[in-house]
Amino acid sequence: MKLTPFRKILIANRSEIALRVARSARALGYRTVAVYSDADADGLHVSGCDEAVHIGATPPAESYLNIPRLIAAARLCGADAVHPGYGFLAENAAFAAACRDAGLVFIGPSPEAIAAMGDKARAKAVVREAGVPCIPGYDGEAQDDATLEQAAAATGFPLMIKATAGGGGRGIRRVQSPEQFAHALRGARSEATTAFGDARVILERIVEAPRHVEVQVFGDRYGRVIHLGERDCSVQRRYQKLVEEAPSPAVAPALREAMGRAAVRAATAIDYEGAGTVEFLLDGPGRFYFMEMNTRLQVEHTVTEEITGLDLVELQLRIAAGEPLPLGQEDVAFEGHAIQVRLCSEDPRAAFLPQGGRLHVWEPPATIRVEHALASGILVPPDYDSMIAKLIARGRDREEARRRLACALDDLVALGPATNREFLAACIRHPVFVAGAATTAFVDASLESLTAPDAGRQERARVIAPVLLQLAGAQRPDDAASTTGLLPRHPAHCLMRLDGADTAAELRAVGPGTVEVLVDGRSWTVAVRHRSASRVRLRVDGREFEVRHALADGELLFALDGHTHRVRDRSHSPATRGEAASDGRIRALMAGRVVAVYARAGDRVEAGQPVLTIEAMKIEHTHAAPLGGALRELHVEPGQQVKLRQLLAEVVPQQGG
Repeated sequence: MKLTPFRKILIANRSEIALRVARSARALGYRTVAVYSDADADGLHVSGCDEAVHIGATPPAESYLNIPRLIAAARLCGADAVHPGYGFLAENAAFAAACRDAGLVFIGPSPEAIAAMGDKARAKAVVREAGVPCIPGYDGEAQDDATLEQAAAATGFPLMIKATAGGGGRGIRRVQSPEQFAHALRGARSEATTAFGDARVILERIVEAPRHVEVQVFGDRYGRVIHLGERDCSVQRRYQKLVEEAPSPAVAPALREAMGRAAVRAATAIDYEGAGTVEFLLDGPGRFYFMEMNTRLQVEHTVTEEITGLDLVELQLRIAAGEPLPLGQEDVAFEGHAIQVRLCSEDPRAAFLPQGGRLHVWEPPATIRVEHALASGILVPPDYDSMIAKLIARGRDREEARRRLACALDDLVALGPATNREFLAACIRHPVFVAGAATTAFVDASLESLTAPDAGRQERARVIAPVLLQLAGAQRPDDAASTTGLLPRHPAHCLMRLDGADTAAELRAVGPGTVEVLVDGRSWTVAVRHRSASRVRLRVDGREFEVRHALADGELLFALDGHTHRVRDRSHSPATRGEAASDGRIRALMAGRVVAVYARAGDRVEAGQPVLTIEAMKIEHTHAAPLGGALRELHVEPGQQVKLRQLLAEVVPQQGG
């Protein structure tokens, strides 16, 4: 046996990823070392490992990409192995090589295998040689505009432009027609250069409304490769996964066997060692095409663990130490069904823009598996991916897993930055998903219904919001026993801004701890049954329920029926003229870093013309001129960090415009 024993593991990642790896490592008797940036100094992964090493600096995201610092951190603490987690440097061949050169065991595949599959063009050539079907398109070395335009015409439209070195949904553009190609190519190259330092692209014919199905593989250093079945990752936004499940409802046993064999051939062709995922597109008739191979542990590895009973991180560690695979293909068994959703700090009603800020209350459900590194009061930084937690439910069958997950999402309390919790619940309750028929087109096709406000819930929110505001302003907010004397004895009028809309209400006392609330010409009886600093149990017209709430920066946040509401008391606020939508001011729609500026002060701009682009949490958002005129002021420059709503630029309207 070719053993490479180790005793202490540096985890070159952050947040829930680092905690997940540390859990399995500690169970096997390994010591663990966390690394952290300035933004992560108080992160739970720092205290969740045996030791932690500071790796810098500004901007925080780049700290985890600094190979020399990571190698130095391993030497400093005496680590003899490195686990890259997923994301950051997990698929970086140079990092794997640097670990090997430093005498560190890299818990993952060889640098050669990473390089072979990290380059999409090279990967397609390798798997084609191994007999794996690929999507028609262009993956040649020539990258000049003329060659790519000719290749696009030969491929046919619609097509996809993809960054050769890409991953995580970055550097991807869908092109519907030849007229759109040049602009889309510039955008894909720009994003690819920013994200990967490599502007090369490939072209692929679009498989309309496919399923995104991936196969988990494991290989050891003795030439054995097995697969652990497939996962369906079709529910996506911006080419990034939101919901994953195993097994796929679209894969029958014969197709599972064929896809598994193809995945094993692909891994065997590069002498693969460790955990990897071969990703396929599955079309309607059941044909499948190789898309890419991720040479690392996947975010969604949890659902495979749930149906196989295996700990995939443990398998990684054993293989990295030189042990052979402890099971053969015939030993792999599947039981039940598992579904995972990715909780992200983003606003689905605002084009999924990422949201950072203080998480005032965090209460994950206790009924299912939740992977996270969160706590009440923690800061969600804008520097990293918007995913902040994963919720995984297992059931005897798909419907049981789906029901359990939907219920758990309703129970989750996350008061702070906006999240996609309600959107995820709507996804897994949607008839298309319930039927197991969701494709990669599902979110775009159903977006309106998935983000539509619930009229009944909004009405309940308007009723209880003035009561909560009254309680939040009480003299004894921490007195859990006090439910009387906190509500007005005389009629009280309340003007509030609830979820962005102004609402008026009137409260009238009708008994101890009980008021009548008048809103929109209707009345409700609301009784306070029990309260504490962050909880209140209410009875509204005979229906009793508990509400979690938090007061932050003059705004009250409360969770109701699986949704977070935001309310601000404006009863005593002076009348103000709100900012006009066309006042010419461009404000940051998200906190992040300015990555590009397209105009200079004094330039003439047209309404809708791009002025600058901000990047945060792996998302780029272009801010455009709100009106035509002269760009009078430009307050930022490339590389600058900006806050949410920060003034970026000002446009002076044209005369008479």
